[in-house]
Amino acid sequence: MSLFIPTYFSPIGQYAAIYQSDSTVFETQDNFQKQTYRNRCYVYGANGKLSLNIPVKHLKSTSGRKKTKDILVENDFPWQSQHFKSIKSAYQTSPYFEFFEDDIAKIFAKKYVYLLDLNIDTYLFVTDALQISQEYSKTKEYEVSPSINDYREFSIAKNGVIVEVNEYTQMFDHKHGFISNLSILDLLFMEGPNALTFLERIKI
Repeated sequence: MSLFIPTYFSPIGQYAAIYQSDSTVFETQDNFQKQTYRNRCYVYGANGKLSLNIPVKHLKSTSGRKKTKDILVENDFPWQSQHFKSIKSAYQTSPYFEFFEDDIAKIFAKKYVYLLDLNIDTYLFVTDALQISQEYSKTKEYEVSPSINDYREFSIAKNGVIVEVNEYTQMFDHKHGFISNLSILDLLFMEGPNALTFLERIKI
């Protein structure tokens, strides 16, 4: 049993930990933090590493903090069409993009109120694409030192956990070289079902 922060099309390292765990528990009682994968992911664009950020509503609370599960998506901006356009531009000629295009398009067509619901849907999409267990549970209270495997630090985007991923062919590696631990989408679109082999080999 392992504890994770639900993140947006999580990095390869987080899915390696999910795949190597007996069961997945999502942290829903934590405070929202900036500079994390909660509302961003990185893909390989024509100009290199490309950040896709979900705009969120920063509503004030009496404590000054807001739980991640209560974070609202800011839909006044066409972020979904922009993200899908960027992903399609980067990967439309990749080996496996067309196999997953229709399913991923549904996520970008659905209007979300809560960031958590969006991130859970990306998890369900990826686990379905990888054909691994989709089961998960949610925390009911926050624990500083949980009794299960704690992978919550994998959500930190800046100066976070360093994960070594075996090299595989990427869309623009001839221009910018191999970029490790991008969004799981990069591995999925390039390797398809063989992605599981890479997840198995990653040391967590």
